[in-house]
Amino acid sequence: MPNETTLIATIAIAFVGALLMGLLAARLHLPPIVGYLVAGIAMHALAPETVPIGGVASQASELGVVLLMFGVGLHFSLRDLMEVRKTVVPGALLQIAVTGTVGTMLGRAWGLSAGGALTLGLSLSVASTVVVLKGLEARDRLDSQEGKLAAGWLVVEDLAMVAVLVLLPAVAPVLGGTVTGETQSAAGMALALALAIGKVVAFLVIMFAGGRRAVPWLLEHVARLGSRELFTLTVLAIALGVGTIASQFFGMSFALGAFVAGAVVSESELSHRAAADALPLQDAFAVLFFVSVGLLFDQRVLVEYPWQVLAVLGVIVIEKLVVSFFVLRLLAQPGRSALTLASSLAQIGEFSFILVALGVSLGLLGRETQALVVAGSLVSITVNQPLGAWLTRVLARFDRETQLPTLELPTPIEHEFGGLVGHVVLVGFGRVGSTVTEVLDRAGITHIVVEEQPRVVAGLRMLGEHAVSGDATRPEVLERAAIRGALLIVVTAPEPIRARRIVEVARNLNPDVAVAVRTHSASEQAYFESLLHRPGVIGRAVYAEREVALSLAYFTLIAVGRTDDEADMLIDSLRGRATLPTETFAAMHTRELQAVLSRASREGRGLQ
Repeated sequence: MPNETTLIATIAIAFVGALLMGLLAARLHLPPIVGYLVAGIAMHALAPETVPIGGVASQASELGVVLLMFGVGLHFSLRDLMEVRKTVVPGALLQIAVTGTVGTMLGRAWGLSAGGALTLGLSLSVASTVVVLKGLEARDRLDSQEGKLAAGWLVVEDLAMVAVLVLLPAVAPVLGGTVTGETQSAAGMALALALAIGKVVAFLVIMFAGGRRAVPWLLEHVARLGSRELFTLTVLAIALGVGTIASQFFGMSFALGAFVAGAVVSESELSHRAAADALPLQDAFAVLFFVSVGLLFDQRVLVEYPWQVLAVLGVIVIEKLVVSFFVLRLLAQPGRSALTLASSLAQIGEFSFILVALGVSLGLLGRETQALVVAGSLVSITVNQPLGAWLTRVLARFDRETQLPTLELPTPIEHEFGGLVGHVVLVGFGRVGSTVTEVLDRAGITHIVVEEQPRVVAGLRMLGEHAVSGDATRPEVLERAAIRGALLIVVTAPEPIRARRIVEVARNLNPDVAVAVRTHSASEQAYFESLLHRPGVIGRAVYAEREVALSLAYFTLIAVGRTDDEADMLIDSLRGRATLPTETFAAMHTRELQAVLSRASREGRGLQ
């Protein structure tokens, strides 16, 4: 394969493989992440050894991690970090210390050098950012207290790993490394650490002192130009540019720099638009991370070192989960929040790979130990979401049976409306949804808003509105909005495919629910009308542009002297007719124009 096409071919193969395996995993009721991992394993097995497919995919996957952290920063302000600092700083550091110690002891038992064992232990102590956030997103907990704790926890872990990556090369010769070089004194190592910390502090000061003014100003200036592509380009330039600056000049990771950039952008009123522009690319390239994990996996390690793989997996999944849970409980976190976050942290990912790769380059670790870490990552990521869901169900069932107050689970989850009946479910709180909500409020009609943007949901709740955060195409999200007891669902989502899926899911859960849906084309209106105009079904599809035209036509009739009744009668007659798709004059010559001419001929008049 020519080198210049390697990146394109790798990304194309990764996306196609991830799509096929993701669909298969969904059919088997497994998390799509499992399918993405299997796709990477298959690519590793089938790709020629001469193609550097793993390195290319790993580079591309880094873009997904950067965009993901940028998106998290958009929903996570500095104020949020300050709120959870008393939990995440001591909690993350204590968990790293305990898990790192256990992993180090395991490495020493296998005969590794002190430095190799320490590197192994630290690599097992840090969770994957992508997996944690995707897991919380799947459970619709990103905007919850656990979501804030998770984001802060990951930031602390990233900062700790930055310090480790700075110090490890300096102390490698003392700890048994084989790379030749001068051993730094204690004073030299302290200076290196102080310099690394100083760079991080300088970066944060620059971003939160100057960036909080410059970045929102730039976004607002570009937005005033009215170019959507320039605004999207600006968002990506901020995310990737700040990440690059953080990495090249301040010794931080790309992802951590992008997180800070997102937190700065969140100060702007345009943060919601920035999130919407970054989300599609974020989701697409985050998939490449999981594919790249599968690409790194060597199946031979399961055959040659089965007990070592089980031991590593035990530290990652069992020990780490238990330690994280008890650390969070020790720091006064509720049982449910502690369990949700601890189960999310029971895996390892991107920083673990970076750390063990550095250990190999410094002569502290061998390739077989690196393979063990990758195998532990692969399996722990695969079981992470199912394990978390299972533990939550078990604890909830145990609580219902025993009613033990110490578990703190009798309190129902906030913002769930499972018992509500006779209400309206409104999907989307944009320009259309906000108007519908105002009408419902003034009419005193109970309603629940389903919205994907966590900050919008938080704002609605502050105003006393019933709101649920999540994707309305997922049945569990509509269940939380009590769709089974709803009289009507109003769908304002602008994407046709998504609107179809929402209506389909809603009617599967509640066949009697009435449906009102916003459409953007005559063909979509025709589709929904054919779906809704059936015996026993109440519904309406509103074609946005047609309603604008009818409103203008109504005003025109009034302006030229027609009465309200005459105007209403004419507009209602037009509203009841099917709308043909807008076409060119060339097409009209073969259909619409011929129909007009034929009608005019029958009425005995010609075109003037």
